[in-house]
Amino acid sequence: MIAEYGTWKSPITSDLIVAEMIGVGSPALFAGAQYWVEARPREAGRNVIVRRTPDGRTTDMTPAPFNVRTRVHEYGGGAWWQHAQTLYFCHFADQQIYQIDSLTETPEPPRQLTHTPHLRFADGIVDTRRNRLICVVEDHSQAPAEPENYLAAVDLSSGSVTPLSRGHDFFAAPALSPDGTQLAWITWNHPDMPWDGTELWQAAVPDPSNDEYGLLVVEKIAGSRTEAVQQPRYAANGQLHFISDRSGWWNLYRHSADSEALNLWPMSAEFGEPQWVFGPTNYQFIGTDILCCYSSNCVSQLALLQADGSHRILEQPYTDIGGIHLSENQRLCTFVGASATTFSAVICLDLASGKTTRVKSSCDLELDPGYYAVPQAIDFPSTDGDIAHGFYYPPTNQDFQSPEGSAPPLVVELHGGPTSATHSGLNLRKQYWTSRGFAVLDVNYRGSTGYGRAYRDKLKHQWGIVDVDDTVFGAQHLVDQGLADAQRLAIKGGSAGGYTTLAALALRSTFKAGASYYGVGDLEALAKDTHKFESRYLDSLIGEYPRDIKIYQDRSPINHIDQLDCPVIFFQGLEDKVVPPNQAQEMVAALEKKGIPVAYVAFEGEQHGFRQAENIKRALDLELYFYGRIFGFVPADSITPINILNLDP
Repeated sequence: MIAEYGTWKSPITSDLIVAEMIGVGSPALFAGAQYWVEARPREAGRNVIVRRTPDGRTTDMTPAPFNVRTRVHEYGGGAWWQHAQTLYFCHFADQQIYQIDSLTETPEPPRQLTHTPHLRFADGIVDTRRNRLICVVEDHSQAPAEPENYLAAVDLSSGSVTPLSRGHDFFAAPALSPDGTQLAWITWNHPDMPWDGTELWQAAVPDPSNDEYGLLVVEKIAGSRTEAVQQPRYAANGQLHFISDRSGWWNLYRHSADSEALNLWPMSAEFGEPQWVFGPTNYQFIGTDILCCYSSNCVSQLALLQADGSHRILEQPYTDIGGIHLSENQRLCTFVGASATTFSAVICLDLASGKTTRVKSSCDLELDPGYYAVPQAIDFPSTDGDIAHGFYYPPTNQDFQSPEGSAPPLVVELHGGPTSATHSGLNLRKQYWTSRGFAVLDVNYRGSTGYGRAYRDKLKHQWGIVDVDDTVFGAQHLVDQGLADAQRLAIKGGSAGGYTTLAALALRSTFKAGASYYGVGDLEALAKDTHKFESRYLDSLIGEYPRDIKIYQDRSPINHIDQLDCPVIFFQGLEDKVVPPNQAQEMVAALEKKGIPVAYVAFEGEQHGFRQAENIKRALDLELYFYGRIFGFVPADSITPINILNLDP
C-alpha cells in the first residue's frame, strides 16, 4: 500500500512495547542455577532477581515490593551479590542490605541485614574468611551537605558497618584475591569523572585471627588524572589485572611488582566502558586464560586470551556483549547479548561445545522481520576535519511504500551521558518510528565512548558545540543523500542528549521540531543544583564554575530563546534529582511567552529516566502526536491528544 511517511500503520504499538519489553542484566551462575535481574515496567520499574534451575523452572527470588536497586551515585548498578547459598541485595525503598537463601525451592521473605537509614550501599563482594561484605558506602548523615563515600566492611552477623578506606571523593570496584590476603579498589576525586582519571589501590588484609580489622600496606598500583583505570580483578594465582586507557584505548593489563604493567592484548579497541553504574564485568579468568569482551566501533566481540599471548575469537551472533560471568566449574559463561536482529537477552554459553542458550530475552515478541529496520553503521564528516559516527535506520514496513519521489521525516536520536554511546542492538522504541515511516539517525557524536580516548576527549570544554555540530552534519548528510526530508527533521534526546537537543534547536536552524526528555536547559542551574557524582562533571565539559560563568550562559539554551523558532515537547519526571523539573518548566514558560508551539508532559513518581509502563507508553505516543501536528500528518494510531500551547485554542 502506498501511504505518506508517518501515517503507516504499525504492529509495533506503544502498548506492545510496554507489555513485551523488560530490562535484563547482571547475569550470574552459581550453585547450579542461572540468575539475572529483570526491570519490569509493568511493576512500576521494579527490579527483580530471577533464578532459573537446570530443569527450566524460573522463580522470583525477591518478592514485591522489594526492588533491587541502589541509589549510590544516583545511577546505581552493583546492587546485588551472591556467595554460597546466600543472595545479598539493596532495596530501593530504604537503601538497606537484605539477604535471602538462594537454594530454597520457594524463597523465604528477605531478612534485613543493615539498619543504617543514612547509608547507601553498592558494589559488594563477600569476604568469607572474615564473615563480612566489602562494599562502597555513601553516607548521607550530614545532609544537606555533600555525602561522604568510602569503602567499608559490613559484618554478616550483626550488620554493623566499619569504614576501611576514606579520603577520596569516590570509591568503586573492590576486588579480593583468591586467598583473601589482598584487596584492590578504584578511587577518584573531584573534578574528575571515572572515565577521566582514576587510581587503582591495593592493600594487605590482616589475617582473621589478628585483632586488626582494617587494611595494611596501602599502595597505589596505577592511574592518574589522565589515566582511567577500572575493573581490577585477581587471577587464581593472585596476580592483579585491570583495564586502563593509558594507550589511548581501554586495554587489559597485568600488574607486576617488579616491572611496568603488561598490556596483554594491545589493540585499538575498548575492553572497558564508562563507569556510570557499578559492577561492569568485561573479563573473567578461566584457569590461566582470560575470557573477555571488547568493542571496536561500538561492535562487540567475545574472545579467549590465552596464557601464551595468543587469542581466539569466540564467534557469536551478538554485536553488543557485556556482563560476563562464569559458573564455579568454569564450563559455562553467561552474558547479556544483543544484535541488530535479536533483542537483548541473558545468554548462557557452553565453553566446550560452543552451544548458546537464550535464557531470558528482554522481549519475547515474535514479529515478522519485515517490520524491522536493520541499522547501518555510518561515518560522516563534521567540523574541524573530524569524522563522526552513527547508526542509520531506514523507514521499514512491509505493508507500505511511500509516494514516489518523497523523502521520509527524520528523527535524530542522541544518547545520554554525554560520555556514553549508542549501539545497534534491536530496540522496539526505534522500530516504533521506522515502522511508521520515519528514518532514524542514532548519533555517536564526538565525546562518545567506543572509539578511543582521543575521540572521547574531543568533548572536553566543547559540550554544546561539537556534539551539536555532529547532529547537524549527520542530518544534513542524510538529506544530501536523499534519505531524509530537510523540512521534516526532528531531534530528540534524554538527559545530556536532551541538552544537545535543546542546544541544536536554539543555536542552529537545521531542525524543525524537537523532543527533550529530562534535558538540561540552564547549565548554570545544573552546576548549582545536581547530585555529588556529577557535581563537577561540567568542569571538563564546559569549564570551572563560577569562573567560566559566561561560557555557561552562552551555551545555555534558555538564554537563546530569541533564536529558538521551532516547536518543542518536553517530558519530565517530577522526582528527578539529576536534572530537576524547574529546568524544563523555565524553558516551557519562555517558549510559551514567545508564542512558539510547546508542550509539557510531567510524570509523578518518575526520576531520571522513565520506568513505569504507562508513562513510557504515554511519552512515545505523545511524541508521535506532536510530530504529526507539527509536520502535518495524521498518525494511524489512536492517541489521546495533549494541549499544545500556542497551537491549540
